[in-house]
Amino acid sequence: MPDQLVALTTGANSGIGLATVLELSRRGVRSVGTVRSRSKARAVTEAAAEAGVEVETAIMDVTDAASCERVVRRYRPTVVVNNAGFSITGAVEDIGDEELRTALETMVIGPVRLARLALPHMREVHYGRIVNVSSIYGRTSTPLTGWYQACKHALEGVSDALRTEVAADGVKVILVEPGLFRTGIWQEADDELSGRPESRFASSYERLLAVTRLAGPIMGEPSHVADVIAGAVTSRNPRSRYLVGHDAQAFAALQSIVPTRIKDGVTRFILGL
Repeated sequence: MPDQLVALTTGANSGIGLATVLELSRRGVRSVGTVRSRSKARAVTEAAAEAGVEVETAIMDVTDAASCERVVRRYRPTVVVNNAGFSITGAVEDIGDEELRTALETMVIGPVRLARLALPHMREVHYGRIVNVSSIYGRTSTPLTGWYQACKHALEGVSDALRTEVAADGVKVILVEPGLFRTGIWQEADDELSGRPESRFASSYERLLAVTRLAGPIMGEPSHVADVIAGAVTSRNPRSRYLVGHDAQAFAALQSIVPTRIKDGVTRFILGL
């Protein structure tokens, strides 16, 4: 392990990303959080000062190859935490091409690009950690969030391939799969579905929002996911996958024992499909 790890975390201005940059700094890692604006960078700096830790910030858009190259060249990270993402909620036929392209750029192509850019330096030092923040939705699919799940399935598929391709170079590729945690993604989903009033699925969207709001009190804190990420980063032998949250573990277990027909029937009943 190098004398000091340099960790680059995307989407660092809130939620899991912010909690992660703070926790990595607490553990002695040189922590760099990437954000898309100076105002978001100030928010990270203020949160770090309040927490009594030091976090550097870099302006970067994960969908912009030039900014990714510039930031990786400057910091030469030995750790990349691909956390940036957003909600893309709606029935498959309600999501247009442009919205889908942006989601794929942010949650699939961007993370792979950053890994590719960071790998040459990781090989030089024969050490690296690439942590891809997926979701329990990377293991399953439910209606009305299919394209978000498609992004997470794609991220998991490419992570599995990359893990074996770079293992001989001392680089570990790690998937973190959180369940329900309190992040801004739920408000994003609320705003998205409210903006689709003409959809034939409008009544099902209302049911989905009601279910999500009921789940609010049991959602975990982002700091729990950050603790898992930081533990994987600093471990000599991290696991390939981390399911985070009792709900994620229970959901994953049910996937293997409940027949598809029953799962589909229950889901359709709950959402009125």
